This record gives sequence, structure tokens and C-alpha cells, in this order.
Amino acid sequence: MLLPVQRLPVAYRLLTELSQNDADTPSLQQKFMLLPLTERRRRMTEQAAQMVAHYEQAASERQNWQAGDFLDY
Repeated sequence: MLLPVQRLPVAYRLLTELSQNDADTPSLQQKFMLLPLTERRRRMTEQAAQMVAHYEQAASERQNWQAGDFLDY
């Protein structure tokens, strides 16, 4: 209601083009699901190992900020 009537077709065309571009390009999640099961498992195993290493490195820092009282006096 705030746009002049003459500009609405332009906005509609822009939105239509953007939605078509999104539909043409699969997301990262869609691309992942199209991989063979063995490749998906390999990648997930690799990522899990990376996260284990990350959490082990950050364990002391995490314990420091998670420890202590929840209340401020």
C-alpha cells in the first residue's frame, strides 16, 4: 500500500526472478543429500573428528566460563 501502483510490477518481477534463481540453485544441504551414502558418511565422520579436536582444545576455557554461580550479588 505504500508503493506507488506504477512500481509494483517492477517489485513483483524482481521477486519472481529472485525466487526462480533460488529454485535453480540447490542449497548446500540439498547438494549434500545428493551425494552417495558412503561419501556422506565419510564427510560426517571427518567433521565429527574435527569437532572432537575442537572441543578438547577449548575444554579448559569452556569450563572456566561455565563454572561459578548463576546469581550476581
